[in-house]
Amino acid sequence: MPLQIYNSLTRQKELFTPLHEGRVMMYVCGPTVYQDTHIGHGKTYVNFDVVVRYLRYLGYRVRYVQNITDVGHILDSGEDRILKGAAREHVEPMELVERYTRRYFEDMDALNVTRPDISPRASGHIPEQIALVQRLLERGHAYVVNGSVYFDVASWPTYGKLSGRRVEELLEGTRIEVNPEKRHPADFALWKRAEPGHIMQWPSPWGLGYPGWHIECSAMSTKYLGQPFDIHGGGVDNKFPHHEAEVAQSEAAYDADFARIWMHNGMVMVAGQEMHKSLGNYWTLRQAFERWSPMAIRFFIVSSHYRSPLDFSEEAVDSAARGLERLWNGVRAARDRLSTAPEGPADDDVTALLEDHKTRFLAAMDDDFNTSGAVGVLFELVRATNALLAGESPTQETLEAIDRTYRELGGEILGVVPDAFPEQGSGALADDLVELLLATRQDLRAAKQFALADRIRDRLAALGIALEDTPHGTRWHRTT
Repeated sequence: MPLQIYNSLTRQKELFTPLHEGRVMMYVCGPTVYQDTHIGHGKTYVNFDVVVRYLRYLGYRVRYVQNITDVGHILDSGEDRILKGAAREHVEPMELVERYTRRYFEDMDALNVTRPDISPRASGHIPEQIALVQRLLERGHAYVVNGSVYFDVASWPTYGKLSGRRVEELLEGTRIEVNPEKRHPADFALWKRAEPGHIMQWPSPWGLGYPGWHIECSAMSTKYLGQPFDIHGGGVDNKFPHHEAEVAQSEAAYDADFARIWMHNGMVMVAGQEMHKSLGNYWTLRQAFERWSPMAIRFFIVSSHYRSPLDFSEEAVDSAARGLERLWNGVRAARDRLSTAPEGPADDDVTALLEDHKTRFLAAMDDDFNTSGAVGVLFELVRATNALLAGESPTQETLEAIDRTYRELGGEILGVVPDAFPEQGSGALADDLVELLLATRQDLRAAKQFALADRIRDRLAALGIALEDTPHGTRWHRTT
């Protein structure tokens, strides 16, 4: 069926039709690079990586833009996150930014997340942000107070259409002391006056200052994607106020739609609470990589729907790691048989089986990128092909067709099936030792010394190596 996407703006699934035939323009809010990324970042960027992968699989030319926030992300306290991080580590703000930008991309590479086509930095687009603020002032949607510029929410009647919040209700939800410079508590900063000693500042028509957080995404997304563009993505926690502010300022500036489809991924939860450093339930990606492989983390993420909350626990990720190993074992089994398989055409029944699983996999993906359903189809395929390998001697073309299906669905789209597995590297001592023990065990069984052969099997199991005896020999895989 055609691809349908849940649009947070209209609150329903919609048939996806890009603005320009064959091309998709997509923007996702990137990280504020003041500290290491955490599991929540991992969920967001893996989720949208799968979206980009699938759109490209469908044949679209995708321009994927994901910004780097290196200035302007203001906390409720009024502090800039970058300045707060620089003070914490006693470094220059741009030194902090460079450090954590590099570490962010290293973390994403480990998760097999495709790099964006453009990763614009907020500090590199100050002129565009100033120009957008000037346009809003000229059109009567902003006002200047003491060198700061604020968006006037009362001037834009549709403010709140994305989040569903009414301006009249926003005063009750204000968490901080009302800023006396604002006409309304919901008004938000487009440009902030730099106080004396503020390190990050740029000249503007209103004096030295720096941009607000929301204005950067409007300026950078429309610079590279135009207005309107097809898809804007981000975490559901950013729907209000960040995304709401983006919509208001962008549409007020140009009287045109901003983003046609809004996609929001669910939060990471721990025991029913949002993952947060102050609650002691916080995991950086690097901490997680010390406990699990990055691919296990990725598989954990894609095993649930992007819009659903992700319940994080060590037990849940352990279970995902075991599930990934089962999937990989199925792929390995097909690849291992290729070198000894007889030549011949692909089996028609197997071809039909693969097409059936592929059709159901793609149907799940077409239903708002339902990766959890797609993963379920992959496991069905593993069971079906394992049964085939246990009972028959498939031809090389049959095995190649199975492997292509795994690579296409599990690799190209979900990004969880690698072209080569780590333990398949030539000369790996641990693998060679396992193979040596398997050969010794086989010799013992041939000599009817079954007790000794069983001791090898049991000791390997205790070390996390499981053996599977088949009519075609003994296969092994790691369980930990």
